[in-house]
Amino acid sequence: MKTKIQACIIDDEQDGRDYIALLLENEFPEIQTAFQASSVEEAYIYLSKNTPDILFLDVQLKDGTAFDLLSKFREIDSRIIFITAFENFAIQAIKNGAADYLLKPIKKIDFIIAVNKVLETIKKSKTTSGISPNENKISLPTLQGFKLTNISDIIRCEADSSYTTFYLTDKTKIIVSKTLHEFEEHLTKYNFFRIHHKHLINIFHLREYIKGKGGQVVMADHSILDVSVRKKNDFLHKIEDLE
Repeated sequence: MKTKIQACIIDDEQDGRDYIALLLENEFPEIQTAFQASSVEEAYIYLSKNTPDILFLDVQLKDGTAFDLLSKFREIDSRIIFITAFENFAIQAIKNGAADYLLKPIKKIDFIIAVNKVLETIKKSKTTSGISPNENKISLPTLQGFKLTNISDIIRCEADSSYTTFYLTDKTKIIVSKTLHEFEEHLTKYNFFRIHHKHLINIFHLREYIKGKGGQVVMADHSILDVSVRKKNDFLHKIEDLE
């Protein structure tokens, strides 16, 4: 379990990265700068394997733009604060899921307001998506209110952009307007494993693994799901640990 909120800073200017890191250190001790990058390539390698809570993303990078980077992913679960010297990128940033948009040179007060706003959304997601006082249940928000669901009844969860679909043992499914990442951390300790950017599975409902480049799993509901190549080794080690 992460003890601090993780942040990643992507900016092609060292001074810009240093300034953001210093502001975080001085104003937000609960946030840890986990990684810094100056290019699309460096950021892509890191984000392919890690999901920081907050992503400070400069629009213009030395080998492309922030939008080039985001286009490489089907979804980014991090809260993104775009940073740029150009106002004309605002609409494009909003279309790419910006939590906020800061203009250079960054004003300290604007930075604090933006980060506080993001922290509030993180806190809300952890309370609305979290495990209930009954540790065997999870509260799933719906259009009508919420449904208290036994964790053991969840076979798998599937991501679809900003929505997550829960597939249950009684063959029903619940669609929730939250990203899969917002549930992943809570469910991992109950032997759930994210085998793919789209799929979080309950290991106890796994029926078969089919070998392949990444391989596939067969679940209790007879669904056949792909295992991503980068997740394969960690997944197989997880299964071995349970034996």
